[in-house]
Amino acid sequence: MTTSLAHIVWNIEPEIFTIGSFGLRYYSLCWLLAFASSYFFMLKVFNREGKSQELLDKLTIYIFLGTLLGARLGHCLFYDFAYYKDHLLEIFIPFQQVNGQWQMTGFTGLASHGGAIGIITALWLFARNTQMNFIWITDRLVLVVPIACFFIRLGNFFNSEILGHPTDLPWAIIFQQIDNIPRHPAQLYEAIAYLISFGIMWYLYQKNQNPKPGKLFGTLLILLFGARLTLEHFKIDQVAFEQGMALNMGQILSIPFILVGLYLLLRKTTPVTR
Repeated sequence: MTTSLAHIVWNIEPEIFTIGSFGLRYYSLCWLLAFASSYFFMLKVFNREGKSQELLDKLTIYIFLGTLLGARLGHCLFYDFAYYKDHLLEIFIPFQQVNGQWQMTGFTGLASHGGAIGIITALWLFARNTQMNFIWITDRLVLVVPIACFFIRLGNFFNSEILGHPTDLPWAIIFQQIDNIPRHPAQLYEAIAYLISFGIMWYLYQKNQNPKPGKLFGTLLILLFGARLTLEHFKIDQVAFEQGMALNMGQILSIPFILVGLYLLLRKTTPVTR
């Protein structure tokens, strides 16, 4: 990375190191940090509320699978359905056909809104299988979701993806892996917003250990997807069909989550059991 009087030049290779055909990418490392940090803080919550680490380990498996499957399906259905409707097998395997040959490409698309749906589905299944209250679990898990999102957006930054619109602002960044145009660091805008959201959620939890059921869940939905709805204005279109749309796909998908958050905050509730 270099700097000039007008902008910052970002030219970091996405791979930290390679050994033969294996390469460790910053993006993969950020995903690992996302899960590790989430586990660390959730363990604090479980210890504080008298829940076993064994139960948390089981929850972690549900969340990992829900996140990965949801994010992958979200990308294929919301952003690239035109391709994957004719290549269903490639949704679930890290290979693609290139010039008639199968090549290992990894999962080339993950969508955060799909990941959110996957997590909620995983929580519902976990609650049903463990006889725990769904709202109680969601009110605790949302404490760590923003810190995970923070690391994932850092991974996008290292990958030089999810680019911002061109700008002349002094903190503009040139992603030389892509082009030589100074742009909004949209990934960092989101990362900072999620880090602030993490601080707010943790403060609310520390201040009141027994909040109104669904309050923390609703607050997180408004903070997280409200930030996404706003900050999408700084990003270039992710897919071609978004051109000319008043709201892009990320903004459209954020609105239902915000509405659910408002409902959870405004509804009348009764105490729940764990």
